[in-house]
Amino acid sequence: MTPISFLKKTTLLLFFFSIFSTVRAQNIQLSNDATVSVITCGTGNESYSLFGHTAIRIKDSVNFVDAVYNYGAFDFNTPNFVPKFAKGDLQYFAIVNRYADFINQYAYENRSVDEQELQIPLELKQRLFENLNTSLASGDSHYTYKFIDKNCTSMVVDIINKTLGATVISKKTDTDLTYRSILFPYFDHHFYEKLGTSIIFGTKVDALGTKIFLPAELQKSLPLTKYKNQPLAPKNNSILHFAPTHPVSWWNNIYTYLIFLALLVILNKKEIHISFFSTMGLLGLFFIFMGFYSNHLELANNYNVLLFNPALLVLVVFYSLKNKIWTYRLAVFNLFSMVVYLFVLLNKAHLFIVLPLLITSVYFLIQLILKNRKAIPIII
Repeated sequence: MTPISFLKKTTLLLFFFSIFSTVRAQNIQLSNDATVSVITCGTGNESYSLFGHTAIRIKDSVNFVDAVYNYGAFDFNTPNFVPKFAKGDLQYFAIVNRYADFINQYAYENRSVDEQELQIPLELKQRLFENLNTSLASGDSHYTYKFIDKNCTSMVVDIINKTLGATVISKKTDTDLTYRSILFPYFDHHFYEKLGTSIIFGTKVDALGTKIFLPAELQKSLPLTKYKNQPLAPKNNSILHFAPTHPVSWWNNIYTYLIFLALLVILNKKEIHISFFSTMGLLGLFFIFMGFYSNHLELANNYNVLLFNPALLVLVVFYSLKNKIWTYRLAVFNLFSMVVYLFVLLNKAHLFIVLPLLITSVYFLIQLILKNRKAIPIII
């Protein structure tokens, strides 16, 4: 949700600037002209921007304040950055940007920006301002990123609710959809990202999406939220608007996926079977490892291993050794696993995207079963 390309160059500078700014801001008393608002930044076509971004803006022309508080920063110089991100130990933190700099970056990226002003009294605006600055200055803004439970949007919700003294902001729309169903459309025009997230996510994303975890969800919920019997943020102001554009890729699309699987089926050789099942089994081992290794709960309890079954690796061993009995038994076992998987998948958002893989696997397994089954003697 954070513009990573921008943060690569500016994270440390903005971090020190934010500390300096918050020290100064501790003594500012907001005027009656002050406004506080939630900023929702639109989605982009890069992997870091597929879900959009959320921030808080504090504006007070009397005190020459126009700042955006952004809970989506992290330090690329963190030792073991990739392992920590994969494990779920990577620390995110808040920074404060000048509004002009913030909006210029999104204009440069051709990403829409909307603003929803919070209709709260001056004393609560002051309290939110102080809570934000205290959070930055004390280090309370540091948090361990979690895809659903702790991110730039949920942190904004939490600090506003803390300021209001109650859980005022909660999810008002799409509570009957699963997290997986909510996420699925965000990967449109990014086929392999959609396929990858579909097969690596486990049961957590199949729960009903009752938490606000995406910027657009907060944006839709705010107009429906009331504080003291009045709408909390009744109006949406479009600051930047860009028509959606979609990337065109010769390879990142469903056609290369289907063509590749079709070629495997057409070639249909033993070497193809071994390579295909080995890859599927290794992916299954990776999913199981990540489920135990990572603190990202979204990766745990991954039933997709019924398709990407590590038992396929054992099948490959016996198939390579030409052991007909165990090749047959393991092929039957894996076929049964895939039938179970199909039933599990029937009400899931990613049914059709993995169905070609499932059909290819079933086709190859049936071939192995027919080739290696024990011949039944015919007595005349």
